[in-house]
Amino acid sequence: MDLVLIRHPAVAVEAGVCYGASDVPLAGDPAPESASLAARLAALGVRAPHRIATSPLTRCASVAAALALAHGKTPAADARLAEMDFGAWERQRWDAIERAQIDAWAADFEHAREHGGESVAQFDARVSTWFETLDALEKATVWAVTHAGVIRAVTARALGVPLARCVRWPLEMAAIVWLRYDASSAQWLLARWNA
Repeated sequence: MDLVLIRHPAVAVEAGVCYGASDVPLAGDPAPESASLAARLAALGVRAPHRIATSPLTRCASVAAALALAHGKTPAADARLAEMDFGAWERQRWDAIERAQIDAWAADFEHAREHGGESVAQFDARVSTWFETLDALEKATVWAVTHAGVIRAVTARALGVPLARCVRWPLEMAAIVWLRYDASSAQWLLARWNA
């Protein structure tokens, strides 16, 4: 199986604003953004998708719909692919959030819920339930249009690395991450990161 994780393109939100679970629009039109992604996927040699999954949030679903149309597919929206819910921090500037709250969150990265939304552990568990539904032995290519947090959580789970480590890896807007399951070694391999 090939699992291709696609981060949504840039959003129409001021830099420095927390917008995790908020449904914010793309900065640009989804059609040309999707065409650009499709060209990059083809240049990488990614096979056409058997299925396309997507976060239900507009910034992902609009891109997934355009990609799916080009491949004669219907995207499957799944709430488990939505970005982490930052509760009271949603739509707030990061530099306007009390420093003590940020520090408390950083001190207990996995379990703190200073914002009242999801803890990283809760978010990771939610995303993992989606990843575990995949049949790694299936000879299929699955594309998932989603968010940076989801991509990091899936990649950490697939590669068996701590999520806290994967969070530090750079991941640009509209980035492509390609995971491939190797049946002979019974493990996931990272084919591309931040492509």
